[in-house]
Amino acid sequence: MIGRLMGALLAIHLASEVKAQPEHEKPGADLIVLNARIFTGNLAQPDATALAVKDGRIYAVGSDADAIGLKNERTRLIDAGGRRLIPGISDAHTHVLNESSYTYNVRWDGVPTLKRALEMLSEQAARTPTGHWVKVIGGWSPYQFEENRLPTVAELRKAVPRHPAIVQYAYNRAIMNEPAMKALGVGTDRFPQLPGTEFEKDAQGKYTGVVHGFTFTFIALETMVPQPSSEEKVSALVHAIHDLNRFGITSVIDAGNRGYPLAQGIVDQLARDNRLNVRMPFVDMQFGDGSPINMVDAQIEAITKKGPISPGYNLHPTLAYGHVYRGAGEVLQLEVHDHENFDRPAVIIDPEQMRRHVQENVSKLVQRRIPFRMHISYDENITPFLDALEKMNETIPLDGLRWSLEHAETISPHNIRRVKALGGGVALDPKMALHGDGFIKTHGRKMALQTPRLRELVASGIPLAMSTDAYRAATYNPWIGISWMVSGKSVSGSEVLAEDNRLSRAEALKLFTSGAAWFMNTESEMGRIAPGNLADFALLDRDYFTIPENQIGSVSSVLTVMDGRVVFGTQEFEGFGPSLPDILPAWSPIKHLGGYDSAR
Repeated sequence: MIGRLMGALLAIHLASEVKAQPEHEKPGADLIVLNARIFTGNLAQPDATALAVKDGRIYAVGSDADAIGLKNERTRLIDAGGRRLIPGISDAHTHVLNESSYTYNVRWDGVPTLKRALEMLSEQAARTPTGHWVKVIGGWSPYQFEENRLPTVAELRKAVPRHPAIVQYAYNRAIMNEPAMKALGVGTDRFPQLPGTEFEKDAQGKYTGVVHGFTFTFIALETMVPQPSSEEKVSALVHAIHDLNRFGITSVIDAGNRGYPLAQGIVDQLARDNRLNVRMPFVDMQFGDGSPINMVDAQIEAITKKGPISPGYNLHPTLAYGHVYRGAGEVLQLEVHDHENFDRPAVIIDPEQMRRHVQENVSKLVQRRIPFRMHISYDENITPFLDALEKMNETIPLDGLRWSLEHAETISPHNIRRVKALGGGVALDPKMALHGDGFIKTHGRKMALQTPRLRELVASGIPLAMSTDAYRAATYNPWIGISWMVSGKSVSGSEVLAEDNRLSRAEALKLFTSGAAWFMNTESEMGRIAPGNLADFALLDRDYFTIPENQIGSVSSVLTVMDGRVVFGTQEFEGFGPSLPDILPAWSPIKHLGGYDSAR
């Protein structure tokens, strides 16, 4: 009798709870995608046709019938029309926050001919106001053009006769017209006198306008041209991220900007309005005011005194992993930065200098449990770095602290094993896709075909990701790198990866999805279409897994979802995404010419 009475009372209580439940808490999905060909990246459930999203996470994955059963009156339904759906792409190393002038620059990314590229400069010169420059700052390669060459100084002068104009090729060289040379003080003390900088001269000893250099020469030059206003910087970030979303990118690691906490101000503005349409964890570099500093000491001061923060702290108030501090790098000391100019021989660092760097700088980060990333391109420099790191590990243990080599183009099998033993990862990039033809000229075809050792890196089981290293050293389009990993061909069509050093389509995609998650400390939450994972995914304009290899580099998204909300839509999904503010300034090359080649 007592049992029946208790049961009745419990039933009455539950009924009243259900009745009192607010409408917005009704069970069911916020978003359901049906009729898709889903590559889940989840070995336990590799394929599906539908998924459901609730509260920014994937709620269920399965058949259309399974998903439709989770619909309520507020659920948004999207018919994928049989399109391929993949996990959102994560770029483990890029430089979004350095692109405060994104809307000031002409982008040659993906432009098929030099003829069209020069026409773009002429068109932009006609609308650029007096006092501003016409600029192309990286992201392209001469090998992408049908003409298979760089522009000449004469062609630049003809395209832009009056405004200062500069065309920068990666971090290799820049071509300038006379107004630009005058403004920058080429040949005078006003021009940055940094190691490796060389001015070309003609037979009469006059400067031609071509400047060869390394990374920091070109970074310095960018500070010497007209700078955007605060409003223009916000516009640049909004539209740079929109162009990332266009390719299905839903998260990036900003791999070093011009100094926390100052560089984070623009992100804060978007975060406050819930307009940050990409997850953007970051690592940080400190350059100071240009005077000599210890970059590691400056990093520690920045996060302990200027803006106290610890690794793993999210500066975004609502978005999971929205703007998380992930440590120091990729440059930890200018003197041991080996660059990656494939038009020149490798920059080899003095081994003793590398040892001191680890002993005096890296050890401070390890003691404070600050994760770090180390830019090293060449195996000749990786070896002494690992020698010193192994020695340091004996007395100051890494003990599970996450660290990685960034780029590591020529890393050897032996050093791959050493990185793995020390608990590190490797974040690769697609420079060989864009600049591999130049690498062959400098280092030879035999070496190029094994640069990097993709097959051995994947087989090693080491934490491994592919990145873009955009926006200057390479393009921000991840499908260029994916195409190269699968086909072995550069943007010119040349073979730059041996057949036995290439990856399957699933393996290549993994390096931009679940592989990248390790570098964001999100392995259990990102990179797969699986229940409980963050709701980041993209519908593609063509089926990556079945199209011919020569089309992979042209893949883009028609619908990109981040945190369960549509952040990009085109074609039949036009209008699904958020409205964007006008591009500033009104004369912006991005406004009139687009970002990635608009003719794709």
